[in-house]
Formats: sequence, structure tokens, C-alpha cells
Amino acid sequence: MPATQRPRILVTGARGQIGGELVALLPPHGEVVAVDRVALDLADADAIVRVVRATAPDLVINAAAYTAVDRAETERDAAFAVNARAPAVLAEEVRRLGAILVHYSTDYVFDGRASTPYTEDAATGPLNVYGASKLAGEAAIAAVGAHAIVLRTSWVYGHTGQNFLRTIRRLAAERDELTIVADQTGTPNWSRALAQATADLVAKGLPALAERAGLYHLSAAGATTWYGFARAIVGAAARPRVLPITTAQYPTPARRPAYGVLATERLQATFGVALPPWEDSLATCLASAT
Repeated sequence: MPATQRPRILVTGARGQIGGELVALLPPHGEVVAVDRVALDLADADAIVRVVRATAPDLVINAAAYTAVDRAETERDAAFAVNARAPAVLAEEVRRLGAILVHYSTDYVFDGRASTPYTEDAATGPLNVYGASKLAGEAAIAAVGAHAIVLRTSWVYGHTGQNFLRTIRRLAAERDELTIVADQTGTPNWSRALAQATADLVAKGLPALAERAGLYHLSAAGATTWYGFARAIVGAAARPRVLPITTAQYPTPARRPAYGVLATERLQATFGVALPPWEDSLATCLASAT
């Protein structure tokens, strides 16, 4: 691609939490081709090949994923099709084109037994099908050998889609009391902050991404529990009361890691990209209408 030519950027999952934000933020950095699930179902490997070859992108940002953590326990094939096989196909097509892939993964690749932030080199051990499928996607991309940036993140929320922020705000309007798990620790991440950080990476230039391809953790600073996150969302309002409970008191089909905080020093040292404290991002999100 000539240095003066704007790169063509294919964004999958364009109506998702991160994808929708990317579509809004990326145009200054290239020609954006956005596809949602209707235009490209990542469970269809042949469709992936057709769309990528028809688009001929310089950069593919895969913001689509199977994220129904509990449902994945009974829909293993569907989760692996989207989270493992599709990234492999994307990586193969990207390698064929000489392009670059950016792909998002999750803290759920870890078993949660740590007590200090996980580095990219920490041993993995997913507790649920969703985490296993995302780990398989990471491995598949690495096996292909394409130029790829894999970004692990956690606890994604925003004004769209199904996420903790929207659930808590809905329940707060309906109930006088909320009981929230207080023994799972992680870091909330605003979808817009994640998309902005991704756009900042793209702004470094595609050669820089290719030269520094690899696995990175992209997460806000700090940590909290789901209970702490809920308290921060509700704020100082007298209603509803937010009460802590244990994981054992709120059983779910999929096991969750007790600890999933991600160390982000590698991304900052390599690209100079870092996110603010999670509390700051949440305050900005809550102050924004959309």
C-alpha cells in the first residue's frame, strides 16, 4: 500500500458494543467498511472468505464475538464457530492479503486464582466454554502466523447492547434493592474507551502494528468487584440499596473467575497507549447521552 493511500479497514460486528464505537472513530484513519451480523455471520466460514476477498482490506478489526457466557455452556459449537474458527479464517485471509488483523479476547481465558494482575505470559486455564472458545481463537490466530494484534480486555459496558451498566440502570429503576456479587474482582471497560485506544493504535500506522504484532492486554487502570461497579453506577441515590452477596449465592451455568485483572504495561511500553482509571471512564460514560 503506498504511503499516501488511506488504508481500507474492515470492521466486523459493526453493531456491537465495541464495533459501533469503532465505526464512529476510525474514519479519520482510513476507509471504513463496516459489516454487522446480517452482512457477515462469522459462523459461516465461506462467507468470511467471500467478504474479505471482496473487500480486500489492509486492516481487519474483528469486533464480533459470541459473548453469551452462560448460554455457551449448552451452545459450545456455536461459541467455537464464532470465537475460534472465525478468527482462524480471518487470520488466514489476512495473511494471504498481506494485511493486519486486530482481534479482541477476554480475561476469561484465566482461571481467576491469581491475586495480582495477569500478564500476557501468565498461564491460562478458562473455567467456562466461552473462555475456552476465546482462548482457542487466540491460539488459532497465532498458529496461522499472520500479522495480528490480539487485545485481551474485560467487563465491557456501554450505552448499547447487553451489558452490566444497562442491566443495573434498568433494575435500579424497577427495584428498591439490588443484590450483587462481591467476590469476583476485575476491571470495567467502557466500549468507547476501548475503541478509542484501538483507533490510537491504528494511528501509529500499519507498519508499526505489523512490526509489533502480538498479544496485549487492553484495560482501564484499577479494579473493583461487580458489587463495587454497581455501587458506582447507582451513585449516591438513596434508592435502590445495593447489597453484596457471594458467588455461591448467585449460581450461574458458567463458572466465572474470581479474579481477572489484566496487567497492561506491555501495551503502554510498546505503543504508548494506556486507558485511564475505570472510575474516570465510567463517569465520562454516565455523563454522555449515548
